[in-house]
Amino acid sequence: MSAPLAAGENVLIIDSKGRRYLVCLGEKAEFHTHHGKIPHADIIGREDGSELTTSGGTRLTILRPRFADFVLKMPRGAQVVYPKDIGPIVVWADIGPGMDVLEAGSGSGALTLGLLRAVGETGRVVTVERRSDHHAQARKTIERWCGAMPANVEMRVGDVEDVIEELRPDRLVLDLPEPWHAARIAATHQPGGAVFCSYLPTIPQVQQLVAELEPAYSEIEVFETLHRTWNVSGRSVRPDHRMIGHTGFVVVGRKVGKAAVVGRGAGEEE
Repeated sequence: MSAPLAAGENVLIIDSKGRRYLVCLGEKAEFHTHHGKIPHADIIGREDGSELTTSGGTRLTILRPRFADFVLKMPRGAQVVYPKDIGPIVVWADIGPGMDVLEAGSGSGALTLGLLRAVGETGRVVTVERRSDHHAQARKTIERWCGAMPANVEMRVGDVEDVIEELRPDRLVLDLPEPWHAARIAATHQPGGAVFCSYLPTIPQVQQLVAELEPAYSEIEVFETLHRTWNVSGRSVRPDHRMIGHTGFVVVGRKVGKAAVVGRGAGEEE
């Protein structure tokens, strides 16, 4: 059984029309709608999933937000990586518990949080952001979701190319407009078998990156993920009229070494 809702927690408030609001609970704060208000004190101490009624008679459902709920509703500076893309990035970049990951740029912090969840407490994420305002927003995002800055995340302001040379990352995840600059450095400093992953909005960017990755990287894959929900109501089953279509392309490659000639005897030439 989950603990009661507490002050300082994020909650998702859903009204009778399905409108969703991300709120941080405060002892003296109030949630206001056009149909009345409700003090946060009436929410604090309740169980996750409780239903309450505003002063104007509107019923509200109170839930702890899932990670996807938080990403879609959190304050942002830079455009976020959507939940539908975070999952494939984590899987295709092969990121799991205990791993060290280098990320750039931090943006609004959504992908950073996804990487932190994947590596767990025994892993580490180093995230680099060139813009100080985006760096500050990402820090706020991480602290709001986690409650405090986790010990296993390091946030830097600067150019990721310098950090690639320093860390020689086995897992590199980029959300940058010109990742080919980083790819040139990564081709020299990533170890064999390492994964390079980049998130890009347009095909010309993808083309330029893939051209830069070859031939130092193999198993290069480019894909996008489309997300379409369905309406299921009794015997009425149909796809919704709207869907989350293209948001970005994921480019993944594996670092390989130079080809070696095997099977020749001593003194034999190619």
